[in-house]
Amino acid sequence: MELEQVPEAFQSRLRLMVVSALIMGRKSFAELKSITQATDGNLSVQIARLEGWGYVTVEKAFVGRRPQTTCTLTAQGRAAFREYVELLSRIVEQAAEQEADKE
Repeated sequence: MELEQVPEAFQSRLRLMVVSALIMGRKSFAELKSITQATDGNLSVQIARLEGWGYVTVEKAFVGRRPQTTCTLTAQGRAAFREYVELLSRIVEQAAEQEADKE
């Protein structure tokens, strides 16, 4: 993955926050809302986009009489995020090397 190939999924701060939270494990909608401080509507839209790209699975269930939405990062989402983080690491390493060459 090169810089110009960064998936659209990682070009949004909110989507990056959601994926970063989910890399640590499954989260409820309420947990993601608390972590991201996003509105219900905005968070729902971004989760739906991530689900559409195959990066997240969404499970809806009832706990007692209350609906509960739970999100999990898929293997595809985990791999894409890992690749994105590796790209950022390479960019930082290259910048450090260029800085060292200037000195």
